[in-house]
Amino acid sequence: MKQGIPKLYGLVLAGGRSTRMGSDKGLLKYHSVPQQEYLYNLLEDVCDTVYLSMRQEQEEDLTDNLKIIVDQNEYRGPFNGILSAHKAHPNVAWLVLACDLPLIDLSSLKQLAENRDSKKLATSFSTRKSGLPEPLITIWEPLGLVKAISHLKSTDSSCPRKFLINSEIALVYPERDEILYNANSLEDYEFVKSKIELSNGA
Repeated sequence: MKQGIPKLYGLVLAGGRSTRMGSDKGLLKYHSVPQQEYLYNLLEDVCDTVYLSMRQEQEEDLTDNLKIIVDQNEYRGPFNGILSAHKAHPNVAWLVLACDLPLIDLSSLKQLAENRDSKKLATSFSTRKSGLPEPLITIWEPLGLVKAISHLKSTDSSCPRKFLINSEIALVYPERDEILYNANSLEDYEFVKSKIELSNGA
């Protein structure tokens, strides 16, 4: 760790209800293992340590020896998992990954980590077309999360993107925009699964 720069921890957000998908998105298999485990393993290559963010009732489905942080249910939406992790380890930065990003790869995560600007509140991936931060594939600095808590106390909006748009952050553009693809429905799952199989020559 460089002098004065907070350590980088990884967080896989797997506590969502997956209502549109119809089954737990973290347990879907795109790469022969549950997606939450696949992302956890990717993050281990770029972070000092990694945690899985989940609801308490999901723990019974966890068979592997993965470190977890249980959602504290103090905040709404994705901030619930992110700020539960911040509460557990307030002095580290968090590389947050949603479990519905099936095309993310190690080289992209390394690109994000290498372009981290710890002097900003966060470092986010964005497509050149939108220019908008992707909050669920972002490095959140400790101060950024402190300010997010203040923001949530002063507004009705629990949207992490809205907070990032109005904050001093760094944007990083991936080499391929498709790594930011969200799979939220069964149709999305089938599309991505066939795409991965095609690229693997299956």
